[in-house]
Amino acid sequence: MHQVADRENLLGLPQSGLEAYFAAMGEKPYHARQVMRWMYQRGVTDFEQMSDLSKSLRQRLSGSAVIELPKVLSQHDSVDGTVKWLFASGMGQAVEAVFIPEPGRGTLCISSQVGCALDCVFCATGAQGFNKNLTAAEIIGQVWHATQTLPRRSNGGFAVTNVVFMGMGEPLANYRCLVPALDLLLSDLAYGLSRRRVTVSTVGIVAHIDRLGDECNVALAVSLHAPNNALRDRLVPINRVHPIEELLETCWRYAAKHANRFITFEYVMLRGVNDSLKHADELVNLLKGKPAKVNLIPFNAFAGTQFSRSAADTIRQFQDKLRYRGLVATTRKTRGDDIDAACGQLAGKVSDRVRSRLSEKHMRMASA
Repeated sequence: MHQVADRENLLGLPQSGLEAYFAAMGEKPYHARQVMRWMYQRGVTDFEQMSDLSKSLRQRLSGSAVIELPKVLSQHDSVDGTVKWLFASGMGQAVEAVFIPEPGRGTLCISSQVGCALDCVFCATGAQGFNKNLTAAEIIGQVWHATQTLPRRSNGGFAVTNVVFMGMGEPLANYRCLVPALDLLLSDLAYGLSRRRVTVSTVGIVAHIDRLGDECNVALAVSLHAPNNALRDRLVPINRVHPIEELLETCWRYAAKHANRFITFEYVMLRGVNDSLKHADELVNLLKGKPAKVNLIPFNAFAGTQFSRSAADTIRQFQDKLRYRGLVATTRKTRGDDIDAACGQLAGKVSDRVRSRLSEKHMRMASA
């Protein structure tokens, strides 16, 4: 449980944790359900306003607990409707979250770490290095802010209909705080999202993919980005610890645990690096006949990068090749690039970095 000064922060506690908190106070567990509805569905953070709690309980909570949200440092609005927020994470650190509106849905992309330790060479977050894991309160606080500040949908529901862990950080490297946040996203007492509307993206922390399949049953996206080990070793260094064959075996186990479940494989399109038709054929040979979908991502440049985006015709031909050979393949539409909110551009503010480049030893530790 995260403490704020001498009071406990109740934000980010799953139902079981909040019930345990009330039990330790000598109170009935059902108060957890009441407080969750106030916090997440109504956006109330002042215990005195929680009118279905007794006055004495409200007073006790005000003295012993708090609902503290991450501080919003800035908001940027794109011409295409995309919104990006920068949230403080203490000691000069900050993380970003992005809301992407589309007809019939609104996707919130959230962060799980300050920076990232896994060094994917084409990612702005990885280039910043790593400082720390976010707490469950800091993770779910991004969702709280978006749902409470964005205009409601025409049916009265939250603007956020889908949540993807595709912001800063590797979610499975922060597994301990990821799971409570997932619990709240799925809970009918909090956000009540369908499991298919919550997606965890990973570069391939194999052991935790298996754990996630057993414990949470949400959609899984895997950052593949290369169709062979030699190239992926260069682009996604954790591949040296968990090569493609091991990663894919884990993915197929994950899909097998859930009926009609497909794994989405993300593939950033880098000019002259991984975008040839030969690469497309290799990718088909890896995934054909398996419960797999491919999402091609046009590369979004950031300061200091050595890479550039594949030409539009190259991306189209690559996608056509995948489809011709039997794979489901889509190309992600670039959104929010005018505010550096597009895929791969999120960098936040990472100071006091723990490391700049990973050794293989560190990668093994990150995946443990």
